[in-house]
Amino acid sequence: MKLTQRMNELIRACFAGIWIESHEHLDAIAELSAMCRDEDWRLAVWDIDQGLRHPNGSAIDVEVADPLAAVRAIGSLAAGDAPVLLVLQNFHRFIGSAEIVQAISRAVGDGKQQRAFIVVLSPVVQLPVELEKLFVVVEHPLPDRQQLCEMAAGIATEPGEMPDGRELDAVLDAAAGLSRYEAENAFSLSLVRSGRLTPDAIWELKTQAVKASGLLTLHRGGQTFDSLGGLESLKAFTRRSLLQRHRDAGQPRARGVMLLSPPGCGKSEFCKCVGNEVGRPVLTLDVGSLMGSLVGQSEERTRQALAIVDAMAPCVLMIDEVEKAFAGVGAGGNDSGVSSRMFGTFLSWLNDHTSDVFVVCTANDVQRLPPEFSRAERFDGVFFVDLPDREQKDQIWRLYLDRYGLDVDTAKPDDDQWTGAEIKSCCRLAALLDVSLIQAAENVVPIAVTSSESVSRLRQWADGRCLSADHAGVYRMATKTSRRRSVSTKPSVN
Repeated sequence: MKLTQRMNELIRACFAGIWIESHEHLDAIAELSAMCRDEDWRLAVWDIDQGLRHPNGSAIDVEVADPLAAVRAIGSLAAGDAPVLLVLQNFHRFIGSAEIVQAISRAVGDGKQQRAFIVVLSPVVQLPVELEKLFVVVEHPLPDRQQLCEMAAGIATEPGEMPDGRELDAVLDAAAGLSRYEAENAFSLSLVRSGRLTPDAIWELKTQAVKASGLLTLHRGGQTFDSLGGLESLKAFTRRSLLQRHRDAGQPRARGVMLLSPPGCGKSEFCKCVGNEVGRPVLTLDVGSLMGSLVGQSEERTRQALAIVDAMAPCVLMIDEVEKAFAGVGAGGNDSGVSSRMFGTFLSWLNDHTSDVFVVCTANDVQRLPPEFSRAERFDGVFFVDLPDREQKDQIWRLYLDRYGLDVDTAKPDDDQWTGAEIKSCCRLAALLDVSLIQAAENVVPIAVTSSESVSRLRQWADGRCLSADHAGVYRMATKTSRRRSVSTKPSVN
């Protein structure tokens, strides 16, 4: 719902205290001003720099010396039966004093009779306990595709500057998730560079904007499924579910996949490849970066990150090693339940979000995940990525021998129970140290040896419970007599 629609409803219902969460104050004020003109309502704006004024910048003949006087001015602005809105910009900076809290409380209480509305416009919601029940919070949404298209048309006015068809879709996909100010800058930069709107300049600014938020990172590498050996069933499942886009209303959308495996089997590489394979940006959510020092800040940053993800749809959201990300859930830790609340927020979004976001979560230890995380309808499938077999290893050897400029016919070491990461490490060390693959392998200790118990336990759990990433159908643990057995150095006890 647009900001003006939501505000119109609240004002007609006489909500005298409204908090608008927005980073785009000029646009929010412009929308409120247009709404007040259409409804014949009065609007005044206050900030610490320019004081009390009309939206057009002209001063109001009311003496306002400080934030407390600004709140008290609402009484003198109210006149007649027409509603009056007093917009207080960045007023969260001044609500720390008892006098201002009391003045706001009285103004909101009187506002119902006077039809005078206190509207706080701020990028964050910081309500003291005395005002929590008096204010309703409204989010100023980021521009949707239609609004971005209108902005682009307003900037690209010369012939040939505005693309159409699939080129326009690519531009709008690149601009999704940007604020109005950021989108205007991106469109202008694209025109300066290329003479028309193209996605490249927009992606550049978008990457910087996402990085500046400190909540997400945007991956735009060149990897595709061709650079990833094995995982044929997982590749086919993902490609089929994402490339057959259902854009008609009411049609199902792909939700995502959960990947379980021992470390080094290609889960993270798959996440990086899937974006280029299906033409979507890959966002990485680092749950640790969401943690804040203030009460409620972590939960708020989680909601903010998920809002950015929704706005950037269609996209791929990657959460690597999710069992570590929410390690405090249900563990009785000393974080006052912050991890549990963050996890609950993410679970609710995972189940209820309607945006076209394909979620890929990876985990190495399934026992640390609560059972409700992987239940049906949160993911399209839970896949187990086992250690590569002989055919897959040969593909991986060819990939990394070619990448590091090594002879494909050179003798290879015994790679029993090796993962793709260990093959990559062997090739990289051979190129780095200028030694043979067999010599480089002396520096590689497989995870199947160092953590043989956990790998075996994970395989046993996945047997019959997960889909196979390599072959169609349910994963079944192979009974290979050739598996490497760890040799115990502990002396036997008679």
